Amino acid sequence: MGRKPSDSLPTRWASSLFLLLTGLVFCTFLFIFASVPTKPTKIYWNSESASVEMDGGCCGGIEKLELWGAAVKWGSEFKLNSSEDCCEACKAMCIGNDGSCLCDTWVFCGDREACGSHFGECWLKKQKDTLAPERKEVGNKVGWTSGLIFGKGEGIVGLETEYGTLHIKVNAHVFGNMCSVQLLPDCAPYSVAYILELLDLRHCTGCEFYRAESRGQIWDLEGNHIKDATFGPPFAMIQGTLEALGTPFRTIPTEVCPSIWRGSVGWVGSGPEFFISLANHQEWKKSHTVFGYVLPEDMEIAEKISQFPTKLVVYNHMDVSVLEKPIPLRIQRVKTNHGKVRI
Repeated sequence: MGRKPSDSLPTRWASSLFLLLTGLVFCTFLFIFASVPTKPTKIYWNSESASVEMDGGCCGGIEKLELWGAAVKWGSEFKLNSSEDCCEACKAMCIGNDGSCLCDTWVFCGDREACGSHFGECWLKKQKDTLAPERKEVGNKVGWTSGLIFGKGEGIVGLETEYGTLHIKVNAHVFGNMCSVQLLPDCAPYSVAYILELLDLRHCTGCEFYRAESRGQIWDLEGNHIKDATFGPPFAMIQGTLEALGTPFRTIPTEVCPSIWRGSVGWVGSGPEFFISLANHQEWKKSHTVFGYVLPEDMEIAEKISQFPTKLVVYNHMDVSVLEKPIPLRIQRVKTNHGKVRI
């Protein structure tokens, strides 16, 4: 017997529901993909809260590396159970009223076979120059793990552009048109080591900002998301690359990936592309290694860059705002005197 027209309604409803759900899933995926920093195959392609979050469990170092320096506590007389304990012992010596640290380098021997009688030793040391730590040995046969601790006003480097300099350092201070960022050697030791390598090169040819997405009407001046607004575009971030021409880039391993706050400086994937966030991006989840922060009072240069003329480039079916004129940058050293910046 023939089926009545009404008999097909359940099937049509099911088909419509399936198509609707499929569309919602696709749109959700596309939004998530589009709103995070992109890593193209071509060139076109409240930090205070963040610091509290990062300080909770960061005490990392670099394996197979022995840093040298004047000993402030001899490891032969000071043995601990882990590299984390050794790191914490060094941090505990940052007791100066001006934020200075008696210890800025820790070295732990945690490979029982390679260390032999030195197993468990924790050497606490002091560098002559924290931006150029002295190495003794590095390689697969080395049983030591080493890390740096930056005291207040130490570990300052700058990302210099023609529009101002964004300084990367442990505790920020402003000097004129300067912008400061807090480096995190205990949370992202491999990332910070790479930044120090770039500093040692004395050039960063090829390093530049090339993408600029303003806050628009989506995030307020403090980086808070405005109620009922979308999450972009624009996506409130500036993006660039820190790959110097003529210098082979080594992939940065994934390190601590906290929530992204206004001022976060992190890698896109494993680098060398990086971003500076202009807003609090909880929607990005914890998917990016963060190796520094721009202080709130120093964000005006990053905001200025985000307002420069851009052009839309389609990448993976989404619009990316690329600067009409990429902004070259270079890594520079900034001296300090008890936490005060001296240029």
